[in-house]
Amino acid sequence: MTTVTAAEAAYVVAALLFILSLAGLSQHRTSRSGVVWGIAGMVIALAATVGLASRSITATGLVLIAVATAVGAGIGLWRARVVEMTGMPELIAIMHSLVGLAATFVGWNGYLDVDAELSGSLLGIHHAEVFIGVFIGAVTFTGSVVAYLKLSARIKSNPLTLPGKHILNVGALVAFVALTVAFVARPNIGLLIAVTVIALALGAHLVASIGGGDMPVVVSMLNSYSGWAAAASGFLLANNLLIVTGALVGSSGAYLSYIMCKAMNRSFISVIAGGFGTPAPAADDGEQGEHREINAEETAELLRDASSVIITPGYGMAVAQAQYPVAELARKLRERGVEVRFGIHPVAGRLPGHMNVLLAEANVPYDVVLEMDEINDDFAATSVVLVIGANDTVNPAATDNPSSPIAGMPVLHVWEAANVVVFKRSMAAGYAGVQNPLFFRENTQMLFGDAKQRVEDILRGLDALDAPVPEMAGTSR
Repeated sequence: MTTVTAAEAAYVVAALLFILSLAGLSQHRTSRSGVVWGIAGMVIALAATVGLASRSITATGLVLIAVATAVGAGIGLWRARVVEMTGMPELIAIMHSLVGLAATFVGWNGYLDVDAELSGSLLGIHHAEVFIGVFIGAVTFTGSVVAYLKLSARIKSNPLTLPGKHILNVGALVAFVALTVAFVARPNIGLLIAVTVIALALGAHLVASIGGGDMPVVVSMLNSYSGWAAAASGFLLANNLLIVTGALVGSSGAYLSYIMCKAMNRSFISVIAGGFGTPAPAADDGEQGEHREINAEETAELLRDASSVIITPGYGMAVAQAQYPVAELARKLRERGVEVRFGIHPVAGRLPGHMNVLLAEANVPYDVVLEMDEINDDFAATSVVLVIGANDTVNPAATDNPSSPIAGMPVLHVWEAANVVVFKRSMAAGYAGVQNPLFFRENTQMLFGDAKQRVEDILRGLDALDAPVPEMAGTSR
């Protein structure tokens, strides 16, 4: 077996492992094995690529590849170890930017180092691949950087609304098509510079034009872009594994984005084109009535007398790192015979599956963690709902107020329960900038403070309720 055939066989094995990885990651119970399959596939892919490259590069080149791999692996391991779960969306966004940047560099290299054997129509196809690869890579790069800046609160999450922004976006796409035709006909570095600048600007503008409430879709869509960028690089490098892997990532990311748009009642085309995400009306920023407050001891009494409890977590739970005391609270209530379940909105947090990962980390049983469609009909028969750090995903304005910026977005119908306790630090609006009428309903009470501390206070309150009452001293016989 030659080096080439061995590498191609290894690529097939790696591609199959990546497919197994995606299948494993689709379910809680198999997610760990899915990660292992993915790691194994990447190790095989790297080994095969280095082995294939060793036929045509010097020992110095191999050393440089080894050093680059070690540095990249070291940075990746370090960032993965130190990042908080709340910072995972930002980390993923910045990783997408690196994929886009790499694809842009590969495209430029494809122009500067053309295979001498290419001629005629094959040369034209090569130049089209170069141009398209640079465009996709540059859009992914700047779009991911802007998403990172928004998610990490380094810039405002409000959408950028430039005059004629849709005309600007369409104009950039028309210019890309025209420049591609011109580049294939007569390649020159000026056209490549022009498309790179246009793509960089378009990527930044597309994501900047999308509001904070739609950022989970943006992260998913950028994941898709990074896959297509990798596939474009695969065509340029004649690497079948990059083509297959990029297509897997690109198609799965696009489909996930579509599912999320359906879950948020968003137009898929509108969101990725930067057409959605307008600022919330000023009237929504103020309070819409008087709210009622509750303390941890009163919440403990409410839970003690409940027959069923649903916990709906959100990004605030992740920020407070409250998943462990929340899991302990669920365990204690279940020991008392209370039916406890978790209701997860598809876009709870800043990333698909964010809450599922947090609860799995705290060893919450998978069978009590239900998706919105599975649990929404059960709120009306529920004694108590604990809303821990969620806001936009439990906002009744989505169903009651046609003029709301989140109108039509499917939400968890927590307000239908007998009692609702909302854990929040303040009465501030959510990430989408929309005030929540839930806070002012008669069956809702606000529990202010750090979510982790409040849940721990509730646990102590439950223990105090369980403690035997001491007999009065000096009672007569």
